[in-house]
Amino acid sequence: MHPIHGAFTDTIPENYHRYLVPLAFDFAARDLAERVAARITGPVAALEVACGTGISTRRLVEALPKGSSFLATDLNAAMVEFSKRAQSELPNVSFATADALDLACSDDAYDVVACQFGVALFLDKARGMAEMARVLRPGGLLALNIWDGFDTNPAVGVINDVIKGFFDQDPPGFLKVPFGTVSHDQGRALFAEAGLTNVEIGTVRAEIDVPDFQRPARGFITGNPIILELRERGAVDPEDVVEAALVALADRFGPPPVKLPFQASVYLATKPG
Repeated sequence: MHPIHGAFTDTIPENYHRYLVPLAFDFAARDLAERVAARITGPVAALEVACGTGISTRRLVEALPKGSSFLATDLNAAMVEFSKRAQSELPNVSFATADALDLACSDDAYDVVACQFGVALFLDKARGMAEMARVLRPGGLLALNIWDGFDTNPAVGVINDVIKGFFDQDPPGFLKVPFGTVSHDQGRALFAEAGLTNVEIGTVRAEIDVPDFQRPARGFITGNPIILELRERGAVDPEDVVEAALVALADRFGPPPVKLPFQASVYLATKPG
C-alpha cells in the first residue's frame, strides 16, 4: 500500500465527515453497534480501533448499556482531533491517537473491541488482528466490518473508473484498498491466526437516498487520500475529477434523486476463555 493511503490529513476529516459519514458509514456503524449490543448484558469497557471521525463511536455509545466506558483511537491525529470536537458530548468516551499494529494497552483490558472499516487499511493485517485479540479479555468480543467489492458498491466503482480515466498510467489507487480486498476466506484465516473463535460472518446492505451526486463524488474524491494522490501528481485539477464523476454517476444511475447501494461484510468473534 502506498504510504499516502494512510494519511487522513488537511481537509480530509471534514470532507469525510460531511460527505461520507451520512452516505456510506452511518448505516454500517448502526448495524455494527446493534450486533455488539445483542451480545452484551451489562456495562463493558470498549476499545474502538480506527474510529475515523467518530460515527461508529457514537453508535456504540448509544447502543451499549449505560455505565460502559469507551476509548476511541485512530492512527491519524487529525481524525482524532476532529472526533473530539464532533463527538464531544458523548459520555464516558476518551479519544487517543494510536497505532492499531502496536496498541499501548494492557493485555486482557477490554470486554469489546470494535473496528469499522479499518482492517483493510492495516499495513500488516495479521499483526493488527493479533493486537486487537491481545487486548481483549477472555470471553471478550471482537466486532468489525470490511467493505465488499465494487460490484456491490457500484457508485464507488464508477468513481474509481473516472479517476483512472484521467491517467495513462499509475492512477491514484486508494479506493481499491478498502473495497473488496479482504475475502471471507481471508477474514476467517485472520481470525483463526489471532486465536479467536466462534467467528460469525454477516452482511450489511443499504440503499441510501441521494438527492444529488455531490455527496458521493466529493466524498470519495476529497474525503480520503485520493485527494492527496491527485495533489501529489499535480497534473489534474481535483475539481475536474469531481465534475466528471457527477456526469458518470448520472449516466450509470440516472438523474437524481436516486438510491445508491452499499454493502459490507461483518465479522464477530470471541476470545477463548
